[in-house]
Amino acid sequence: MRFNQVIELVSVDFLVDELGNQREVKTSRQIYANEWGISSSEFYSAATQGLKPEKRFEIHSFEYGGESKLSHEGVEYRIIRSEKIGEKIRISCEKVIGNG
Repeated sequence: MRFNQVIELVSVDFLVDELGNQREVKTSRQIYANEWGISSSEFYSAATQGLKPEKRFEIHSFEYGGESKLSHEGVEYRIIRSEKIGEKIRISCEKVIGNG
């Protein structure tokens, strides 16, 4: 496959300010990925747990650092599953709703 889709892997950390308030801090980096479809069995299996997978990407294992979110074509997604297959990882994600 070509790895022709650009995605941004986003890690989320929380910092506490001087008043004790937690503030979300996002760090992102761009990588190349292959876009895969969501199989019907994966979709319905996830739906039983209240999840709605919408996109699936394959990336090189060394590029994934356990990030919890990703962005693709300006849309933010939450990573709900990662599956290692040899030297690659397939990550399934659902759209983040009500962000902002």
